[in-house]
Amino acid sequence: MEEAKIILFLKQRVKVTDEEALQFASFFREKTLRKKQLIVQPGFVAQHRFYVTEGALRSFITNPLGNETTIALAAADWWITDYNSYIYQQPATLFVEAVTKSTVLQLSFEDEAILKNMNPKFEMFFRIIAERGLAAQQRRLITNLTQSAEERYVSFAAAYPQFVNLIPQYIIASFLGMSTEFLSKIRNKKVSRKP
Repeated sequence: MEEAKIILFLKQRVKVTDEEALQFASFFREKTLRKKQLIVQPGFVAQHRFYVTEGALRSFITNPLGNETTIALAAADWWITDYNSYIYQQPATLFVEAVTKSTVLQLSFEDEAILKNMNPKFEMFFRIIAERGLAAQQRRLITNLTQSAEERYVSFAAAYPQFVNLIPQYIIASFLGMSTEFLSKIRNKKVSRKP
């Protein structure tokens, strides 16, 4: 069943035969994660990228005082890892954690290289998802630089409604660059404005 999800995701981005799609999917391994389970940790090389089929994950850093900043979120049909570590095969600087009980399909760095060499369509697929990921990061950076905290939350809630009730408020606040208390005030203000 999880194999069908990655096949659909692939076919929505590149034109492949059923045989090619099955071949592509055969390189992924299903993994069930419990809530709060870490799959990438600083100091260790990220050996896999993860395609989320169920649940939610996040990547985050901690400062010397132990405060966390959420760098990325991922829900169904999204990808996550410490990309700097994964691409360059050097020690990770991020944690990647399951926010809820989750299921992912993991692909190893070595298997991804095999897929890319095996078929130019697979290489095109990874280029497409990398380009879309870069564009999303740019949009987020621009939003963070040009919008107020309240505007950032409104934009986030409109673009990613699946996260608003699925992910704890402190993680959303961290992702949006504000305190949990400030986010709570924004959310309460929105609720009180409803007719």
